Amino acid sequence: MSDSPADHHPALQSSPVLHGERIAFTGTLASMTHRQAMELVEQHGGAAMQNVGLQTTLLVIGEEGWPLEPDGLPSTKLDFARQLHERGEPIRIVSESEWLKLLGIEPPERKTRQLYTPAMLCQLLNVSVHDIRKWERAGLIKPVKKVYRLPYFDFEEVASARRLCKLAASGVRTERISASLRQLHSLLPNVERPLAQLEILSLGSRRLAFRDESGLIEVTGQRLFDFDPPVEIDQNDDDDSDKGPSTIPIRPVLSDDPAERQRWSHDQWFQEGCRLAESNEITSAIEALRLATIGDPQNPSYHFHLADALYRGGKPHAAIERYHVAVEHDHNFLEAWTQLGCVLSEVGDLTNATVAFQIAIELHRDYPEAHFHLAGVLDQLGKAGEAASHWQKYLEFDQRGPWAEIARERLADRPQHTFPAE
Repeated sequence: MSDSPADHHPALQSSPVLHGERIAFTGTLASMTHRQAMELVEQHGGAAMQNVGLQTTLLVIGEEGWPLEPDGLPSTKLDFARQLHERGEPIRIVSESEWLKLLGIEPPERKTRQLYTPAMLCQLLNVSVHDIRKWERAGLIKPVKKVYRLPYFDFEEVASARRLCKLAASGVRTERISASLRQLHSLLPNVERPLAQLEILSLGSRRLAFRDESGLIEVTGQRLFDFDPPVEIDQNDDDDSDKGPSTIPIRPVLSDDPAERQRWSHDQWFQEGCRLAESNEITSAIEALRLATIGDPQNPSYHFHLADALYRGGKPHAAIERYHVAVEHDHNFLEAWTQLGCVLSEVGDLTNATVAFQIAIELHRDYPEAHFHLAGVLDQLGKAGEAASHWQKYLEFDQRGPWAEIARERLADRPQHTFPAE
């Protein structure tokens, strides 16, 4: 199967815009890979360049990943292109969308924006589900929608959070990142949200915390316990729903004294268990989450997170039991059904794993990873025909990640089936 961009974009009869152009790219492209973009340039009369030089006439800035170096400064390509432009050299700097318009191709932002579940983002961005949950609680990312507790995120926003966290963790000052982003503001259309995310990280570095419906939380995701009632919100403020979480000065963290911990509520034990799990302190996380379930035995989220911790602690059969409890208390708990199916499959119970995935799909027919995992189990059971329809269904939601590659490989042995091109 060819992955040439010519297979996916309308051919041009002529391209005077690219004729004689020498084009380089910087940053991550949202519409295609750099290799595909270079092929597209060559097909339409231009010359693709790996680096910016005196002969470069056009630098295209990708809109999925900012052109920043590991030190937080603008990329060397962009910096050199700016210098050439200031010297009067005939070089233009354009966004990816502007470049696509030159080719008569619809820019990505005009298309329906693809949304991704946490599991899909893990594959695409090489981050853990725990990081995604932590970023969501901290306000770095916000789900675009939720279906039966399952959050769907915008890829670009999560990728932005990952990049910011990586730069901050490497010691790059937020002021430098902010200055670089503001330099890109005139060239890229979607810099406002990263700047807002950066402000959240900056607040965290100054030891501020956010108050959400459960209490206080640091931007790192660590839950802080306080016994003060939440600030009364003016119900007459019509714009309040559009505001982000308020910030307040951080309180001293409560003591770990056993006597004080005995007074913790079940929700405090739950938040502590989540924090411990994110810190890979799995044994302690299991105990904290057990205490949470004792305090509120009918809370499906408590059982779900306990099941997750038990699985990570090498206790898959105990995890299966807790996933069962979670769906008993909330039959529509999509992630619990899917996780249950995955663990059942891992221990060899393919029949019940199939049932769990099928229930998830009955609840939400457009649940990507349920289709992906069910297809894998059906293949193991020798039901290739049934599996193919679920591989195809998954490819309707993801066409570029590693799971998509697996789906294509599985379908490649079934030439009678058609499936979306990359």
